[in-house]
Amino acid sequence: MSSLVSRTPPDLPPYDHQPRSYDGPTLGEVRDLRNRYLSPALLTYYKNPIMIVEGSMQYLYDENGRRYLDGFGGIVTISVGHCHPYVVEKAREQLETLQHTTTIYYHPTIAKYAKALADTLPGDLGVVYFVNSGSEANDLAMLMARLYTGNYDVVALRNAYHGGGSSTMGLTAHSTWKYNYPHSFGIHHAVAADPYRGPWSMEDPEAGRKYAEDIQSVIRYATPGRVAAFFAESIQGVGGSVVYPDGYLEHAYAHVRGAGGLCIADEVQTGFGRTGEKFWGFETQNVVPDIVTMAKSIGNGAPLAAVVTTPKIAKSLTGRIHFNTFGGNPVSCAIGKAVLEVILEDKLQERCLEIGNYMLDGFRRLQSKHQVIGDVRGKGLMTGIELVEDRVLKTPATQACLQVFERVKEMGLLIGKGGFFGNVLRIKPPMCITGEDVDFMIQALDTAFAEL
Repeated sequence: MSSLVSRTPPDLPPYDHQPRSYDGPTLGEVRDLRNRYLSPALLTYYKNPIMIVEGSMQYLYDENGRRYLDGFGGIVTISVGHCHPYVVEKAREQLETLQHTTTIYYHPTIAKYAKALADTLPGDLGVVYFVNSGSEANDLAMLMARLYTGNYDVVALRNAYHGGGSSTMGLTAHSTWKYNYPHSFGIHHAVAADPYRGPWSMEDPEAGRKYAEDIQSVIRYATPGRVAAFFAESIQGVGGSVVYPDGYLEHAYAHVRGAGGLCIADEVQTGFGRTGEKFWGFETQNVVPDIVTMAKSIGNGAPLAAVVTTPKIAKSLTGRIHFNTFGGNPVSCAIGKAVLEVILEDKLQERCLEIGNYMLDGFRRLQSKHQVIGDVRGKGLMTGIELVEDRVLKTPATQACLQVFERVKEMGLLIGKGGFFGNVLRIKPPMCITGEDVDFMIQALDTAFAEL
């Protein structure tokens, strides 16, 4: 790890890619078009927004050809890298052959891809239903759980994010993501197992069991005693990269299954080897869910998501017609299959573990130097740095987080931010990131923290 003492803004590592000459509308023209024709609800990062027109592996380029290190992976979506040559080639081949048909006809790509995807999952998790987004996947998983169990109530966690649709908004537990609109019917939220802000830390060997007791309490006192499902991200993403203590999901699953419910793992951000330790995030907790939802990394940016469950649970949808026009689209499935092949053949899970540990070590060195860093957490390339005004009181340092977030962008590093108070730097880069990229990232963050 390179020194953390330099205050001079670092330079990006050398990279052999020449971006194309851009001759489209200017940033100002695009801004005006966006303001006129796109929804005002769309979120834009940065006080001075940037326009991205090209990508190559872990890097992005603006209209002027300036290069940025993508430390957020398109909101934890880019897995194998922007415009990965193999994925691009497989997408091109499929586009030239057949762009669309639906599941009312057979097509070889969807069948072969479903098998390859199912082969990565443990137990009886072997039946796939393709959809287009994580919100859709979670909506479908909730429907399946209610149909299969005959129960209605669902337990999710506070600080969770499971989507912004009318049903998944109910599962989501951030007021900032909820409209004043009817939702949350039959949904109850248990206390999040947050070892940094909660009463039990990672040092307590019984922390997982203690946090899980609140799920049992919710089932006893807020439901009829029978539930349809329990939803949990394997690591909370939007909530600020919250990692549960060991044993938490094991105890939580036992409480839910004791009440007749199914356990649903939301792997939208943690799946496909990103945590490094295991291919699926739930495996780091030594559990096997009944339903797994996945999106983002599955398609490396293509609109693709999936619900995977057991044969018995999958039959719950056969009582009526359920159809998704674009779920299983040949182009999306060709991309997904290519992405999975790259992840497996290039051993990107192992890379996430190695580079992720290297990155977390650098973050912890920053923590020892800068008092504003209250907590460093994560697994593999799913990490977060929580900023606080005081390490004892843990007062959220929201403005400091925003200042660092803006400053590193000026140096060529794009990252995310999250947590309820907006005080967590979310750093989840493409899986192809290098050690030299991490060195640059650490130096940029060090410079930004020093300037606070």
